[in-house]
Amino acid sequence: QVQLVESGGGLVQAGGSLRLSCAASGRTFGSYAMGWFRQAPGKEREFVAAISRNAGSTYYADSVKGRFTISRDNAKNTVYLLMNNLKPEDTAVYYCAADARSGNIATTSQLYDYWGQGTQVTVSS
Repeated sequence: QVQLVESGGGLVQAGGSLRLSCAASGRTFGSYAMGWFRQAPGKEREFVAAISRNAGSTYYADSVKGRFTISRDNAKNTVYLLMNNLKPEDTAVYYCAADARSGNIATTSQLYDYWGQGTQVTVSS
């Protein structure tokens, strides 16, 4: 069992930055691919970014490419999402997720086994 705890959300003005963190329990974090998803009110959960288990590969949704950066520190069992140049449409609850079955990048939520509780990001215009 893996527990994921997100932090770092908050209220920020458009153009600002936030860094989300996701701390994972367990000793096998380094074998999991990790992803970030978000869900805005009234919308479905959508993929944001993913990183392979050894951080050799990353992938981003087109809507955040060039503004967001996913990274991980396997020694700290933590994955990060640095969000720059935030826009009001980035407002959502952000979730981190772990794919325990594959170390490769996945963009589909159904392929992830463990989820955090989410952290709210609100971008004001």
